[in-house]
Amino acid sequence: MRTDRIFARLEQEPARPLVPPPGMSGTRRALFFTMLGLYAAIVAAVLTTSRLVRLDWQVMLFRPYKQWPELHAFLDYFVVLGQRGPTAVLVAAWLGWRSWRQRTLRPLLALGASLLLLNVTVGAAKLGMGREGPHYANRIGANEMFLTGDIFPSGHTANAVVTWGILAYLATTPRARRRLSVVAAVFALGVGTTTVYIGTHWVSDVLLGWAAGLLILLALPWFEPLIARVEAYLLSHWYRFREGVAPLSARLRPAGAGVPPVAARLGAGGAYPASGPEPALAEAVLPADLPPRAGEPRTHHPAHARQHAARSERSPVTPAGSRRPYGERTVSRTAPMGPRK
Repeated sequence: MRTDRIFARLEQEPARPLVPPPGMSGTRRALFFTMLGLYAAIVAAVLTTSRLVRLDWQVMLFRPYKQWPELHAFLDYFVVLGQRGPTAVLVAAWLGWRSWRQRTLRPLLALGASLLLLNVTVGAAKLGMGREGPHYANRIGANEMFLTGDIFPSGHTANAVVTWGILAYLATTPRARRRLSVVAAVFALGVGTTTVYIGTHWVSDVLLGWAAGLLILLALPWFEPLIARVEAYLLSHWYRFREGVAPLSARLRPAGAGVPPVAARLGAGGAYPASGPEPALAEAVLPADLPPRAGEPRTHHPAHARQHAARSERSPVTPAGSRRPYGERTVSRTAPMGPRK
């Protein structure tokens, strides 16, 4: 395995991808309105207590979780792939890395737009129709509509369609789009049927959840211009913030105009000229607006910058007297103690 190719794919791309976002083509528009008609047909079938409601009760009374109890432990964990919190965190982490690598905020903004549409549309439908779930049904054969429930359409199913389907929607190559579409379909179908097996949703709930999720994915191209404007707004403010917080090295500049750099004032062999005072390095390197050090007076002009002290050329003078400690000094006993005559 070529590890250099793997590490190359982990690095940031030099420029943004040139693949344009999907547009609202004629085929996508036809699929959207077809799915919208299917959505309305499912709601009408439940409201009129048609054969679809009869199928709901037949599957519920069959109790699949009692027919195959060995699957219950696995499916309890598998259904988490349709919960909004865990799946949103996983997909957001992946799309966040893609946004960094491709130098664009579009993946994260598209995910945010799809989740916002999901919460608004599915949440409003749940609260508006108020259908009770199978475990809280009141009368056999009834559609259980306009009560105190909130399961129609299935939120797990719609979330699985949108969260995993957004990966295929944002794919940049046809091959990746096909593969991710298969993965999203497996998760969406699996989560929907799992909720029916566990007994938390009717069959019609899952059908409406699939339709609701597909409607959001099909409608996303209408929101691409808004996503592009939001991305341009955020990136412009980010670049402006980065320019305002410049690094210290970018703010260092000569203190006065016309002062040549230090290297230009060096003599032959890298030494200072023989005549003239030593140049003030602090004037040429340190900026005028840096704060003073502790114990130094605050100055507002480079002319007051502290100059380097001239080094003395004299040899150090040996201090007079003995360097031995006082206790080790000896006094001559033969020397006279009084003054000389």
